[in-house]
Amino acid sequence: MNFAQLLFPDFSLILCGYLICRFTALNRPVWQQVESLVFFFLFPVLLFHSIVKSPLDLAAASSLIGAGLSLALGAIALTYSLPYWPVLGRYLDRRDHAAAAQVGFRFNSFIGLALAERLAGPEGLLMIAVLIGFCVPLFNIAAVWPMARQAQTGFLRELVRNPLIIATVSGLAANLLGFRMPDVLEPSVSRIGAASLALGLMAAGAGMQLGRLRQGKLLSTAVLLIKHMLMPLMAMGLSLLFGLNPNQTTMLLAFSALPTASTCYVLAARMGYNGPYVAGLVTLSTLAGMLSLPFALGVLRG
Repeated sequence: MNFAQLLFPDFSLILCGYLICRFTALNRPVWQQVESLVFFFLFPVLLFHSIVKSPLDLAAASSLIGAGLSLALGAIALTYSLPYWPVLGRYLDRRDHAAAAQVGFRFNSFIGLALAERLAGPEGLLMIAVLIGFCVPLFNIAAVWPMARQAQTGFLRELVRNPLIIATVSGLAANLLGFRMPDVLEPSVSRIGAASLALGLMAAGAGMQLGRLRQGKLLSTAVLLIKHMLMPLMAMGLSLLFGLNPNQTTMLLAFSALPTASTCYVLAARMGYNGPYVAGLVTLSTLAGMLSLPFALGVLRG
């Protein structure tokens, strides 16, 4: 599989947003409104639809769910602990860490869904839907917590108001209750999802300032190493520990090596943090995914 070809469309949209914002009349104020549209409407609809459209068999997927949640908790613990590491911790800006920690464990569900279908067809889509349904709420809660704490805002209030968490939790509940999207709504909802992908990536590019990464080289390196090296290694160990079958192992490894979520930037910017710095990390993570996916699926899986 050509992983560079798979990831190129996402990176090209980020680059497109950057160029449009810098060199046309569609400047930063325009893209701030686009961010709001993606964050409060387009992406929540996509998350809800992605979760409810594939039935979940909890009994058959219990081992995969356990491995996925263990991987999620391990990655969250590692990124949270960075300020307390000897030597490294004293050089990290706590506010930048609060915004960047999410890059170390969140994932790009768009790439994950496309990759799962190519790797294992409908079965792969079902397995990635299980991981999305159970891990996205945990990841979103973990993403909000350090920023709410650092800004001294109400954590529960941020969770209740966060549309991404509302969409994922309600989607999981609807799936387990047997809800299915009416056929008449499928085309419209699918188009909303496609719009959220394109606009979300372009908004990340519009807010990108790679020069900001110079302010936090140690933090950037540590977060990206956790995301693109330690997570795949943990996934391989957990697949053995939980006794996953070959297809489940492949999906868990792919899940662990995905680039981080493009909405990391949107969430950081909406909560008043250093959005351009996080956008730079998202871009670097997309590039790093071209290495971590072949590492996970080729080297570790082999």
